[in-house]
Amino acid sequence: MRAAFRTALSPPVSRLLQPLLSPLHFRFSPLLQSSPSPSCSSFPRHFSTFPPPDPFLVPPPSPFPMEKQFEEFKLQLEESGGVREKIRGVVVEVEAANRMLSSCLLLVHQSLPLSGVLEKANGHIGKIKSLFAQLAVILKDCPSEFYRYHGEWRSETQTVVSMVALLHWLETGALLMHAEAEKKLGLESSDFSLDVEDYLTGLCFMSNEFPRYVVNRVTAGDYDCPRKVLSFLTDLHTAFRMLNLRNDFLRKKFDGMKYDLRRVEEVYYDVKIRGLASDDSAQGQANATPDQVTES
Repeated sequence: MRAAFRTALSPPVSRLLQPLLSPLHFRFSPLLQSSPSPSCSSFPRHFSTFPPPDPFLVPPPSPFPMEKQFEEFKLQLEESGGVREKIRGVVVEVEAANRMLSSCLLLVHQSLPLSGVLEKANGHIGKIKSLFAQLAVILKDCPSEFYRYHGEWRSETQTVVSMVALLHWLETGALLMHAEAEKKLGLESSDFSLDVEDYLTGLCFMSNEFPRYVVNRVTAGDYDCPRKVLSFLTDLHTAFRMLNLRNDFLRKKFDGMKYDLRRVEEVYYDVKIRGLASDDSAQGQANATPDQVTES
């Protein structure tokens, strides 16, 4: 009877061992992970007994294509920055030479012998020509990239063209042609030449000096100067009107030429009305062609 009562109160042994034989026990038990029994082969594969790999021992992945591309961009920008620094160093010297040439040209507005002023001014052109040759040497290592760096010396080129063109007119009374400007400045190479827009802008800058020059020459007693300047500016303005200019910087400078021409006309007609112009001067203006009449 005692044995029957003990059997009724004690649970089966298999029921007591059931929690120990569950799959979770095999998963979290260190003893079972280190030495699994042969009966564990029937469990799924994700119950691995090996420890997970150390993330610090895994080699880094190879760079992405995006990173490679930007590494190339970085090298290109560094190389381009080095070229620009060299160019800017020469451009600073060109600016200084332009200031010296401009200071010499300001003497034409005074009552000084013109030959001495022109000789002194022409002495600075050789210096500017040598500086442009240095720029050409720098760009020799960057073939076909003239317009990539052109903006670094564009303003200085336009300024020097205006002064060289004014010197040429004072010496000959004619326009400095594009090929002649290239030869004077040493810009005859195909890789480093004088841009056409820079040449035209320089001519527009040159016209800005004529109204002041005419007034000062009349004050000095040269009453025939307004006629010469008016004839030249009229021809130049007519030639510019042949161009189909866009609404950009060059077009704005060309519009300013029209006002320079009007100011010179006012000086000429004032001299003519006062009877100060010579007969040859009046006859030359009377025989002007219709193309030389400016737009009102």
